[in-house]
Amino acid sequence: MAQPPLSQRIQRLERELGVRLFERTSRQVTITKGGTLLLEEARQLLAHSEALMATARRIQEGHSGLLRAALPADITGESVAAILAGFQEREGGVELELHELTTAEQLARLASHDLDVGLIHHPCDVSGLELGPVLRHELGVLLPHDAPQARLETVPLSALTGHDLILFPRAHAPAVHDDLLTTCARHGYTPASVRHGQGPSFIRGLLLGGRAVAFGPRDAHHAGDRDLTWRPLSGAPLAWRHSAAWPKGRGDAAVRAFADTVTEALGRTATAGPDLSAGPPRLRPAAEYWI
Repeated sequence: MAQPPLSQRIQRLERELGVRLFERTSRQVTITKGGTLLLEEARQLLAHSEALMATARRIQEGHSGLLRAALPADITGESVAAILAGFQEREGGVELELHELTTAEQLARLASHDLDVGLIHHPCDVSGLELGPVLRHELGVLLPHDAPQARLETVPLSALTGHDLILFPRAHAPAVHDDLLTTCARHGYTPASVRHGQGPSFIRGLLLGGRAVAFGPRDAHHAGDRDLTWRPLSGAPLAWRHSAAWPKGRGDAAVRAFADTVTEALGRTATAGPDLSAGPPRLRPAAEYWI
C-alpha cells in the first residue's frame, strides 16, 4: 500500500477508536502508549479473523484443507500411528499437520488459534474450550529390576519412601505435576527429591544411576528392557486423564473427526478407558497442592 492511503487509513482508525496511535514528526513515526496497549489485542483480532476464514474455507471445500493438531510427548509410537491411520480413513481430504506439544504449549496455541485441536492432560484450565470424552490411563511404577519393590505383584506408594521421583518438568503441565505429587503424599510417599526428565533414554539413565523411580503406563516404558521392571500401584491411585480439546465454536467436521480418532486409538492401543468421574479433574486452589 502506498504511503498516502496508509496514512489516511491510520487516521480513520484513530478517529473511530478515539485514541491517537502514532506520534508523527517530519523525520519519524513512533507508536504511542495507547497504541502499544492496543497492539496485542489488534494482533489477536487478526489471528481470529484468519482462523475464521480458514475454517470457512474448509467447510466450503467439503472437509478439505489443513488441520493443525497436537499430541503430548508421552503418547506411544503405536498410538500415534493408529491416530494418523484412523484420521486418514475418516478425513482423507484433510491435510493433518501434527505437532508434539506439552499441555501448556497446546493451551497457549489453542487460545491464540494457532492450533485447531489437541490432546491435553487434566487437570488444567479448560475455559474457552470444548472437550471430547475424558479418558483414564492407569499409571504404574518403573524401577530397576533389582529393587526390592520389583519383587512385589503390586507396589504401594508408601513402599517408595526414600526414592527420588523422576517427573516431567512442571512447566509442561503445572496442575498435573502438582496433583500427582499431592496424591503421592496422601498415600504415604514423599519423594526424597524430584528429578526432571522426559526422554525415555534419559529417564532410563536416571533410573539405573541411583535410587529413583518413575511413573508411567505399562505400554509406554521400556518394553523388553531387562534392567527395568514395571509394576502396577496398589489401588491404582495414579492415572493420566486426557481428552481432545478445541476452542469453543470451532468444532468443525475435521476437528471432531480427529477427536473421535484419538479417543478410539487410545482405547485400542493404550488401554485407556472412560473416566467415570463427573467431568475432567478440577483445578484446586494452589494451597491444596503439595509442592
